[in-house]
Amino acid sequence: MPIKTTLSSLSIAALLGVGGLAATAVPAAAYVACNRAGECWHVDHRYHYAPEVGIVLHPDDWYFHRDWAHDHGMVWRDHHEGRGFYRNGVWITF
Repeated sequence: MPIKTTLSSLSIAALLGVGGLAATAVPAAAYVACNRAGECWHVDHRYHYAPEVGIVLHPDDWYFHRDWAHDHGMVWRDHHEGRGFYRNGVWITF
């Protein structure tokens, strides 16, 4: 009997531990940023761009519309680390 009780207690503790980890997990946030010239790239954070820069943020799944975007004159740029934006193919850091 004590072994069965111990195993039950351990099972419950393990489930509570896994449940606690799942509850505190934060989903990864990613976005697609596009400028007025039609250059788009992935960003890891929702930066607040100055309105005069003309950056529009889309949900990350918007990337799957890249064929549509390409047909409408948009260009995909490489992901770039850090805060900034693309202008005419050049990364501008802010």
